Amino acid sequence: MMSYALTGTRRLLLLNCGCIALITLACQRTPVRENPIIATPVAGERTLPTEAAPLNIVFMVADGMGLGQLSAGMFVNDDEIAFERMKTVGLHKPRSSDNLVTDSAAGATAFSCGVKTYNGAIGVNPDGSACPTILEYAHDLGMPTGLVVTSTIVHATPAAFFAHEGLRSSYENIAAQLNDASVDFFIGGGQKFFQQRTGDTRDLVAEMRGRGRVVESYFDKTIDQVSASAKTTYGYFTADNDPLPASQGRTYLAPASTLALDYLAARDTAGRGFFLMIEGSQIDWGGHANNGEYIVTEVTDFSRTVDAVLDWAAARGNTLVVVTADHETGGFAVNYGSRPDSMIYAFTTDYHTATIIPVFAEGPGASAFGGMYENTEIYTKLRSAIGNARERRAR
Repeated sequence: MMSYALTGTRRLLLLNCGCIALITLACQRTPVRENPIIATPVAGERTLPTEAAPLNIVFMVADGMGLGQLSAGMFVNDDEIAFERMKTVGLHKPRSSDNLVTDSAAGATAFSCGVKTYNGAIGVNPDGSACPTILEYAHDLGMPTGLVVTSTIVHATPAAFFAHEGLRSSYENIAAQLNDASVDFFIGGGQKFFQQRTGDTRDLVAEMRGRGRVVESYFDKTIDQVSASAKTTYGYFTADNDPLPASQGRTYLAPASTLALDYLAARDTAGRGFFLMIEGSQIDWGGHANNGEYIVTEVTDFSRTVDAVLDWAAARGNTLVVVTADHETGGFAVNYGSRPDSMIYAFTTDYHTATIIPVFAEGPGASAFGGMYENTEIYTKLRSAIGNARERRAR
């Protein structure tokens, strides 16, 4: 059994409705950029101390996870959860440009581009123009990049890091953009959008292979059998459409994330570091279904993955790990009378809510993620961490 100290995470979870936490953290508020629509840094933009600069960036998204989901996941796992290992805790404000309640597309675009955009938008500004993403920025600096998700690879969160599309449901258009995207490594579902297309007769898997990418799937081998050579770009489809829930036997997130870390580290022959985005996609789906058991099994699976990533990072000491959610889903709560073996759940909606979202960080540069700020500041802080790493290497 894991044993964790009483960290900021547990103190945050024990506060009634998060009110005291909000007051406390507001005192440490980080100034918000006056115009969050601008994706590129402006003169005088904050940077991390260069001595705290990480080499690698791992950004993890627990889609749909608020404090209720986090609390439930902790309670059913002997009052322990991997987030407690992360010493820096903050809060972000997840509204989109057109609604207090964001969706995953606008939420992920805030992370990837540093802009507040409209719900449904993938990697575009409110006017529909493409915004450069943090993944593209990392690639342009020579950093290997990767995506690992438990949704389809063309779903809103992963798509916002490599695609630019006005409507999140344009899955076939998004799949076509992955062909040309700056992604060295990906694992996720959705193979049908690449090979069983309704809008055209293209075989995008064949096209990717024709460009030298190794593409495999669950038809060929299991995750445990994958041996991805860092000499070529790599993709693995975990399902034809949506991957199974964890409760139905899906176990790949933790091993796939470790595989991605090893691959990207090996591919980084120039020593520039790498960028990896990992999403626990189906916590959100449990919230939409108002299914508490679905939520806690997905939170548990994501927590195991956080543990695996933190172990990998701790063994090296040069990797910043940031964990957050795009929004909360379901208005989910653990009600009075609950016990670890008999939880009583409640929901206020089958959609998202506007609840403030926790942020956790560990590793070099983690302290920048404390306090309370707009969700677009996640982008700014990640980009600053990458920029500081470059500056230190240049000295």
